[in-house]
Amino acid sequence: MIVLHEMRRRARLLVGPVFGIAATGYFVYHTFEGDRGLRAGRDITQQLYQARQTLAATEVERDALAHKVAGLDPSHVDPDLLDEQIRSTLDLVGPNEIIILHPGDAH
Repeated sequence: MIVLHEMRRRARLLVGPVFGIAATGYFVYHTFEGDRGLRAGRDITQQLYQARQTLAATEVERDALAHKVAGLDPSHVDPDLLDEQIRSTLDLVGPNEIIILHPGDAH
């Protein structure tokens, strides 16, 4: 009976530290892993960097297309841009132009 009582007393003394170590381990693990851990934060930061690069490239492309569209405005057409569009769409060549074909070109 004395041995059983001593085991219970020691078990009660160990419950607090064991629970504390387990809780600390849980929080340390989730500091690095999990949805909001350090690794997830690093991944999100990398995705944000890539998204900003894609956005910058898309904005440059959009600005180029906007400039091209502005040149085709019916109220003030850019003659060079109009000529370029007509030639590329209809595959036309001027009588005094020389055509140089590259092996990889489809035209």
